[in-house]
Amino acid sequence: MIETPDRAVLSAVETAVPGIARTRVSDRLGMAHDASHYLLTPQAVLVPRDTGQVAALLRAGLPLTFRSGGTSLSGQAVSGNLLVDTRRHFRSVEVLDDGARVRVQPGAVLRQVNARLAPYGRKLGPDPASESACTIGGVVANNSSGMTCGTHANTYRTLESLTLVLAGGTVLDTGAPDADARLRALEPDLAAGLERLRDRVRADPDSVRRITAQFSLKNTMGYGLNSLLDHDSPAQILAHLAVGSEGTLGFVAEAVLRTVPAHPLAATVLLVFPTLRAAMDAMPRLVEAEPAAVELLDAESLRVAQADPKAGDVLRALTVEEHAALLVEWQEADTEALAERERAAERVFADLRLAAPARLSRDSAARAALWHIRKGLYAAVAGARPSGTTALLEDVAVPVPELAGLCGDLTALFARYRYEDSVIFGHAKDGNLHFMLNEHFATDVRRYADFTEDMVAAVLDRGGTLKAEHGTGRVMAPFVRRQYGDELYEVMREVKRLCDPGGTLNPGVVLTDDPRAHLRDLKVSPAVEPEVDRCVECGYCEPVCPSRDLTTTPRQRIVLRRELAAAQAAGDHALARRLEEEYGYDAVDTCAVDGMCATACPVQINTGELTKRLRAERHGRLAQQGWKTAARHWDGVTRAMNLALDTAAAAPGRVPEAASRAARAVAGAEAVPQWTPDLPRGGRRRRPVRAAEADAVYVPSCLNTLFAPAEGGPGVMAAFGRLAERAGVRLRVPEGVAGLCCGTPWSSKGYTDGYAAMRRRVAAALAEATDKGRIPVVSDAASCTEGFDRLAQAAEVEVVDAVAFTAERLLPRLTVRRRLPSLALHPTCSATRLGLDPAIAVVAEAVAERVVVPDDWQCCAFAGDRGLLHPELTASATRAEAASVAAAGCAAHASVNRTCEIGLARATGRPYRHLLELLEEATA
Repeated sequence: MIETPDRAVLSAVETAVPGIARTRVSDRLGMAHDASHYLLTPQAVLVPRDTGQVAALLRAGLPLTFRSGGTSLSGQAVSGNLLVDTRRHFRSVEVLDDGARVRVQPGAVLRQVNARLAPYGRKLGPDPASESACTIGGVVANNSSGMTCGTHANTYRTLESLTLVLAGGTVLDTGAPDADARLRALEPDLAAGLERLRDRVRADPDSVRRITAQFSLKNTMGYGLNSLLDHDSPAQILAHLAVGSEGTLGFVAEAVLRTVPAHPLAATVLLVFPTLRAAMDAMPRLVEAEPAAVELLDAESLRVAQADPKAGDVLRALTVEEHAALLVEWQEADTEALAERERAAERVFADLRLAAPARLSRDSAARAALWHIRKGLYAAVAGARPSGTTALLEDVAVPVPELAGLCGDLTALFARYRYEDSVIFGHAKDGNLHFMLNEHFATDVRRYADFTEDMVAAVLDRGGTLKAEHGTGRVMAPFVRRQYGDELYEVMREVKRLCDPGGTLNPGVVLTDDPRAHLRDLKVSPAVEPEVDRCVECGYCEPVCPSRDLTTTPRQRIVLRRELAAAQAAGDHALARRLEEEYGYDAVDTCAVDGMCATACPVQINTGELTKRLRAERHGRLAQQGWKTAARHWDGVTRAMNLALDTAAAAPGRVPEAASRAARAVAGAEAVPQWTPDLPRGGRRRRPVRAAEADAVYVPSCLNTLFAPAEGGPGVMAAFGRLAERAGVRLRVPEGVAGLCCGTPWSSKGYTDGYAAMRRRVAAALAEATDKGRIPVVSDAASCTEGFDRLAQAAEVEVVDAVAFTAERLLPRLTVRRRLPSLALHPTCSATRLGLDPAIAVVAEAVAERVVVPDDWQCCAFAGDRGLLHPELTASATRAEAASVAAAGCAAHASVNRTCEIGLARATGRPYRHLLELLEEATA
């Protein structure tokens, strides 16, 4: 049973910062889960808007845990106290000095920061596998490193300064010229204490020796005591102690980081060896060749990687036995330097005992596929785990000469403790191994406890660290003293006392007096349903989810299904009812069903499919029959909606808007769209075009009938027809086209009977119109292309999007006579899923001198009629992109879907048109 929040604590929060506490069970349970194997339910989730509000919370002396991306693996981002969401309102990114530095807030996603730096040829030093989802807050809090940065370009080494909010509410910019003076004036005990600890450590040769040895490795165990050797001033010592402190010493409100070159050229190879020992034996020769990265994959990792859709032919053809592989990459700034690296690498390969040919490649697609497999390996392995088990990913580091021995130790421990299907992978060049276990925490904590003790001994006996990248968290907090010894452990305890005298910052993390802390609050993952069970709660899906700032993310939808199942199993019917009630709007009504989560998920979970099923389950027989009837009479239905839009547009004042609001109040938001004055009039009815001979069958989207073209434009139907005519390409529009639809209105809403009826009609019509698949079908809205492709599979008909068809078949035959100076482009989620982005780019570059895809682009969440039923969803999803568009100041704006055009026009106040309309004008 979930505990009731402490009223006194909530009252203190409300007094400190009114209106930021979220206490619904769905909010609390949805944020209780992160990527780790720990689970604690916060008393409330707090969503402060700025640094001042965080400072007010800290002055109140409340126990707080800061969380942004939730990709951490060691339990440092979960809490049974107050959980502070720093992702929502702390996303500012400011590029400085032509990319040499960058000022970032904790909620900014690492990949998005690198996207801002890319035009300058720079990037951040840390490059963890979770870069698509982890945030700068986590990067700093965990001292992230990753694939290529080693210890020379990790967060600690590339940090210039931090803006810290200390436990008493003091805000300190450690980069300010008077930072030390301010620290001494505002926090005299802290400043003096840091200087005292600096001198204490430096005066002890054994402490200096231990720290030097420990931090020559990747090491995130305990506090970064190397700061006491590397820096003299108390402000800089404090800033670098904060790196890797996991929110236990203060809140990082802002960081200024030095960047590193983003080498434009790279060559990558997957070296397959007959055994793990052979791979380790090859390391000295490979390291001499100075690669940027050497990533290890053991046999079990290779088996999982073979199932990845992006696995190459060498990997797929391998019969994996005791094999291992090293993913090796060289990076350079110019062609000749890379060529020299490649020649040296080939000489090394000739001396290695390989089990498959070594294919060194510069091809961007091949390289991206290999890195996709490596970066998604943890989640992919965990996604294939036995149902009902919890995945644990640990990471350790040892001196490179000890790496082969440690691999042997771990393999022996897996066998001794019967951990089947466990994997070993990691950053071999740095002596950094990751290994994954699957455990039944509901029944078998003793096995895990005993394994951990033996693993700790194995790593420390080889002079290693128990945490290389993932942070101490809860999982290794009981072992910090064992790794560092009594003296340095006491130094760490003093650091904590100085910075957090009340012990209110992330209690229980990094340091603990409880020897069994790592065995408490372990996450149990009961089997629930297929769409849910594979999820490892990694959070990779969250940055691409359009509803993340309004209601829930895909991860939260899944964990709430787990919590609902747990409540039902426990007989807690009150909790189950509450979760079901809140889930309806939070997870079902406001899911855009855009499928972007599947593009980011390492195990390709599409929570949109779960949403569709849940929508179908709540429809009654009458509703199903009504939408089935609509499928049979779609021509009449679309014309009726067309007429309704025309009538509403002609009505006086805001009568239609008031009428739709009244109807929604009675029938519900899911039943009645909200009309607003910015909606277009109705469009034009689609009509067949008969052609004895045709090069393609054109099926205009029914969106063209529902909505008139954007003001000033002919609409995509007319534009595509004119482009085809100019290019000498013959089009046929099928008979009965007015009654055809891609099926998305039925599939997205869960009306299965109507979808089946439309599928049969479309399959028959397209088979006939294409001469049984002889010529392709072309659709002019990306979402409809996707829908028609699914419907036409039974008829074995090729479906092509109009933009791709234009880029390949029409554009080479057209003459561009005038180009726009600049164009803001919204690619759409359907286009991304279909792989249309390259074709869209080709057409856009033909239309405009400068093409801008906003840094904050994402699915607009108009999602068919979601933008009409829940305008707040689209408003939330487009807010950041609208700001980027305003800053870009482009001459024109385009997309490739009519509803997306409406959504973006509403968000930005600028007219959006179909990209092909602009191409038609450019070639007229």
